[in-house]
Amino acid sequence: MSRDIRTGRPFRLLRMMYEQGKSVTIYTVQVKQSELAKKLQISRQALNVHLRKLRDWGCIRTGRGFIDVTEEGLGVLGMSVNPALVLVRISPLKREEAYEEISDFPIQRIFRVTGDVDAVLLVEQEKLNETLRKLALLEGIQETRSYVTIQTLK
Repeated sequence: MSRDIRTGRPFRLLRMMYEQGKSVTIYTVQVKQSELAKKLQISRQALNVHLRKLRDWGCIRTGRGFIDVTEEGLGVLGMSVNPALVLVRISPLKREEAYEEISDFPIQRIFRVTGDVDAVLLVEQEKLNETLRKLALLEGIQETRSYVTIQTLK
């Protein structure tokens, strides 16, 4: 007998956490610590010392088989946690090719949308100029509009 996940206390708990939570930017790396130590050419013990420091500074969170780079860690790296949005209008005959090429750009996410534009790109502010330059060279791009976010409200 299977039970609908959308009922009961676990669902209410999930809903409450969602409603009380705040949106954050996290980059997750799914890697075993032994593999990471090997890539860095250090011992697993040495890796744990470095990971502990990064955890204490709030730069990462770790778990079994994954490491999350937090917003604090992104800030240390000089990466903006408030992305830029680029709205793109594409010639109908070139859309599929453009989507494929844009997906290789240095962007966080690409959303195909309906309405006055065809795609919305989520871009790190530091990569905005590079992204706009690449879009300008792409055949079929009719218009771009970019917006730099200044604060995440929710």
